[in-house]
Amino acid sequence: MSPDTVARWQFGITTVYHFLFVPLTIALSVLTAVLQSIWVRSGNDAYLRLTKFFGKLFLINFAMGVVTGIVQEFQFGMNWSEYSRFVGDIFGAPLALEALIAFFLESTFLGMWIFGWDRLSKGVHLATIWLGAAGTFISSIFIIAANAWMQNPVGAIYVNGRAQLNDFVALLTNPVFLTQWPHTIAASFVTAGAFMAAVAFYRLIKANKENPEKTSDLTAYRKGLKLGAWVLIVAGLAVVVTGDLLGKTMVETQPTKMAAAENIQESFPDGKAPFQLLPGVDLFPGFLNWLYGTDHVQSIPELEAQYAESGFLQWDSATNTAVPGNQLQQDVSKLGDYKFESDLTKVTDIQDEIIPSTAVTFWSFRIMIAVGCLAILGGILLLIVTRKDKIPAPKPIWTAIAVALPLLPLIANSFGWIFTEMGRQPWIVNGVLPVAAAVSPTVSTFSVILSMALYTLIYAAGAVVEVGLLLKFIKIGLPDEVVVSVKSEGEELSFAY
Repeated sequence: MSPDTVARWQFGITTVYHFLFVPLTIALSVLTAVLQSIWVRSGNDAYLRLTKFFGKLFLINFAMGVVTGIVQEFQFGMNWSEYSRFVGDIFGAPLALEALIAFFLESTFLGMWIFGWDRLSKGVHLATIWLGAAGTFISSIFIIAANAWMQNPVGAIYVNGRAQLNDFVALLTNPVFLTQWPHTIAASFVTAGAFMAAVAFYRLIKANKENPEKTSDLTAYRKGLKLGAWVLIVAGLAVVVTGDLLGKTMVETQPTKMAAAENIQESFPDGKAPFQLLPGVDLFPGFLNWLYGTDHVQSIPELEAQYAESGFLQWDSATNTAVPGNQLQQDVSKLGDYKFESDLTKVTDIQDEIIPSTAVTFWSFRIMIAVGCLAILGGILLLIVTRKDKIPAPKPIWTAIAVALPLLPLIANSFGWIFTEMGRQPWIVNGVLPVAAAVSPTVSTFSVILSMALYTLIYAAGAVVEVGLLLKFIKIGLPDEVVVSVKSEGEELSFAY
């Protein structure tokens, strides 16, 4: 295998692994803050116990997310130096702002939240978790903005072999970003809602079996279950809506990705393209026209022919066809004599195939949707079986559901990102920088394989630690009931356990 192929495998493995923790961190921080807010306003002890319980699980996940995210930066410099050189001036601004704003909020205020339970007033302590949660959101904004630029490069010019940012506002108003970020955030709440509902459901059945007389535990778990399940369901609907908007944006900016995702291998005489549930199984004639909002759905052969004629493709909403891309892409196309250090061929000669793998995009797209829908159904099921304060009897099926439900959004998220990134191929920056030109010129296949093996082993060990800690504290369950004594203003807030 070539170095760029192995480097792609390594980045794919480490990125998918890292993103197992990211969505749970983003949304669980908010849900923990919501639980604490309800406690502060109501004084209901159940919400304080839930705050401490899920807050501890959130912190375990947050720590693993930080550790696994650091590896991504190493790969940019080691395996993808040409990519880093090309996008450095673009990514510098959002990543610097993430470090200055998001990391500051997270590290400072989560630390205050952890150690401030018996040192800060209730209002100030509550503010620390909300500020920490805000940090995770701000971090996601800048990261998704950078990724969206790779999908649709805007607000930049091309000078001396580098992309240079000349419009920061354009970076944050990129149509891809404006649909991709809410879709990612909604998926994060699906993940956290499923996690909270499943954990509370499991503990509810367990507590009812071990000590049914301790109604305070049952009440708390039931509240956590309902909150998590409703968040899962509502966020799931938001995923559907934002996913539809994102799909329409992808048709405009990456028509080849969506043509491959729908496996449109032939043109339809009337332009009415059906939806393929499975290869060769067409359903709902004209469904893709309605979904894309166009009278004519372009096929893979049509897009290949247009690319061969005009080069870089982008959607023209006025004519509903793919046309040469944006100004940055056209600037690159005019620099046919520019030589990348990692490849002495012309930019326009590096890529021969502009259609991504139909197998990968077709199946990852459908797995993402199917598994995400199963997660929503799982949330509905938990609400049904626990309605009117019912508690199911312990059975293996309920344990299996409690274990599977948090995994479903993680699987959907992973396949969603595989679809997003693999569907951009053969470009690492869509229409501008091919993957083959982005890899480090001096890195050997062996060195990448070696580092990939080491990362995989370290990540596997980290996964054992993460899962072990989560299971340990889930098994322990809620902390003992807490007696809160609030002294006069300016004095210490004390907690007795």
